[in-house]
Amino acid sequence: MRHASAPGFSDPPDFSVDDCSTQRNLSEAGRTEARTIGASMRAHGIDSATVRSSQWCRCLDTARLLGFGPVVPTPALNSFFEQRDRADTQTRAARALLADTAVSGARIWVTHQINISALTGLTTRPGEIVVVAPRNGDIEVLGRLTPLDD
Repeated sequence: MRHASAPGFSDPPDFSVDDCSTQRNLSEAGRTEARTIGASMRAHGIDSATVRSSQWCRCLDTARLLGFGPVVPTPALNSFFEQRDRADTQTRAARALLADTAVSGARIWVTHQINISALTGLTTRPGEIVVVAPRNGDIEVLGRLTPLDD
């Protein structure tokens, strides 16, 4: 899932992953989107999920506002927009997490456009969900859900 709406594009030059005040953060509309998406998931039968998130505040906030309990900050889901040399390493790590058969049930990952594109080849809107499954070492896209879908 791409994080919910956050105004602007990319992060400012003084960005720090440990300081939310230096980042692009969710707008109030983005906060509402995240809560609504979580409620919609529950209405469609997803009662529990393992939730992982990029360490960026807009992703962590989106993940928490979905309302599925604890969120696991996951460096493999961090944006590499400003550090493209990390793309291959992080994408391999994310693929390995997806292939982990020890995890059962729904898995929700909240990340960034660039990560989703690296994993699936797709461009997503804020709050959009790409439903995937591991298939023979690759990722199969099963469907897409936009924040306006019901």
